[in-house]
Amino acid sequence: MSDSQTPAPSTPAAGTPDSATRGSAPHTPEQSRWHSVFREITTGSALISVLAVLLALVVGAVMIAFTNKDVQAASGYFFSRPADTVSAIWQAVSGAYSALFQGSIYNFRRPDFADGIKPLTETLTFATPLIAAGLGVALGFRVGLFNIGGRGQMLIAAAIGGWVAFAVDLPYGIHLVAALVAGILGGALWGGLVGLLKARTGAHEVITTIMLNYVAFYLVSYLLRDGFLKTPGSNNPQSPATQPTAIFPDLLGPNYNLHFGFVLVIGATVFTWWLLSRSNIGFQFRAVGENPNAARVAGISVQRMYVYAMLFSGGLVGLAGINQVLGTTTSGFGAGIDSGIGFDAITVALLGRSKPWGVFAAGILFGAFKAGGFSMQAAEGVPIDIVLVVQSLIVLFIAAPPLVRTIFRLPTPGALPRRQRPIITKEAAAK
Repeated sequence: MSDSQTPAPSTPAAGTPDSATRGSAPHTPEQSRWHSVFREITTGSALISVLAVLLALVVGAVMIAFTNKDVQAASGYFFSRPADTVSAIWQAVSGAYSALFQGSIYNFRRPDFADGIKPLTETLTFATPLIAAGLGVALGFRVGLFNIGGRGQMLIAAAIGGWVAFAVDLPYGIHLVAALVAGILGGALWGGLVGLLKARTGAHEVITTIMLNYVAFYLVSYLLRDGFLKTPGSNNPQSPATQPTAIFPDLLGPNYNLHFGFVLVIGATVFTWWLLSRSNIGFQFRAVGENPNAARVAGISVQRMYVYAMLFSGGLVGLAGINQVLGTTTSGFGAGIDSGIGFDAITVALLGRSKPWGVFAAGILFGAFKAGGFSMQAAEGVPIDIVLVVQSLIVLFIAAPPLVRTIFRLPTPGALPRRQRPIITKEAAAK
C-alpha cells in the first residue's frame, strides 16, 4: 500500500475511554507493581493463609522447645542420650499446644460439658471485637485502602456511644439501640474523615489514619480527665459505669462472658458479605479496588467510593469499640479500651483474605490464641510472648506469598502453561 493510501490515525471521539484517560495521571509501572502486590497480599489464595498459620505454628513450636527448661537440661547430654532431648521437646510442644486447645476450645479436665465448653465461649468473646474490626479493615482492602486507624475509630466510637450509655436515661432496649447506633456513627464519621481527606486532597490514608489515631487517643484522654467522660468526684481517668439498660444481655447465662455482641458480629458479617457481593455499591467498591483508573473511565466516582468505603469501614470498626463498652468493659472504660484490637484487626483481615467469612474464621482463630495463650502460660509456663510471635509470623508469611510457595513448592499463579487452542485453517473454515 502506498503512502497516499495509508489511513490517517483516527482521533478518539469525546467521551470515549481514550479521551477520558488523557487528563488522568499516568499509570506508571511502579504504581501497577505496587497495586498488584497489594492485591496479592490482601486478596490472595486461601491456601496461602492456611499454610501461613501452619508455618507460624511450626516456628512457634521451635521457640517453645528452645525456651523450655527441661529441653535445655536434656540437650546438655544430647550425644550420650539423644532420646531424652527428643522426649523433652515432644513433651514441651505437645503440652503447650494441648494447653492452648484446652484453654480455647474444650477443657477435658472439667467435670461436665457445661464447664468444659467454657473456653470456647471465651474464645468467641475475644473474637467478637476482632471480627468486627477485621471486617472494617477488610472492606477498606477491597477498595484499595489501607485503614490502620482502627484504634482511633474504636476510641471515638467508645467515647460517643459510651457517653450515651452512661449519661442518657432511656428505657431498656431503646437505650441499648441508641448507644449502639451512636458508637457505630462515631466510628463511621472518624473513618469518613479519612476518606474525605483522600478524596479532596489526595492525602494518603496510611498517614491520615496514623495521625488521627493520636488525635483520638489524646482527645479521649482529655475528656476522661476533664471532659464529659470524667467520673464525677474521681481523679481516675475512667468513665462512669454503663447503665444496666444499655448493657448487652448474656447469651448463655451469668456463668459465661459471651454476650449479645457476638450475634451482632454475625449480622455484621452477613451484611458485609451482602454489601460487597450483592449490592450495586459493593460492585463499585470492588471495581475501584481492582483498577481505579478503569473504574473512573467506566463512570464510577472514585472519590465518592473512597468516602463511602471509609464510612462503612469506620462504622464496622466502631462496632468493635462500642462492643467493648456495652459488653466487655461495662464498669467504665479508659483510653486503653482498644487493647490493640485496632492493629490486630489488620492481621485478621489479611488472614481472612479480605473476605467476610474468611475474616470471621480468622477472628475466631485469633480469639483462640488470646484465650488459650493464658492457659499455656499458666499450665506449661510458656511465655505469653510466644503467642504474639506466632501472630506476627502469620502476618510475615501472609505478606510474603512467594516464600510460602517456595517452602511448599506451590506453583506461581498464572505460571502453568495454557492448553493450546486448535488452529482452524482457512480450508476448515470454508467447509
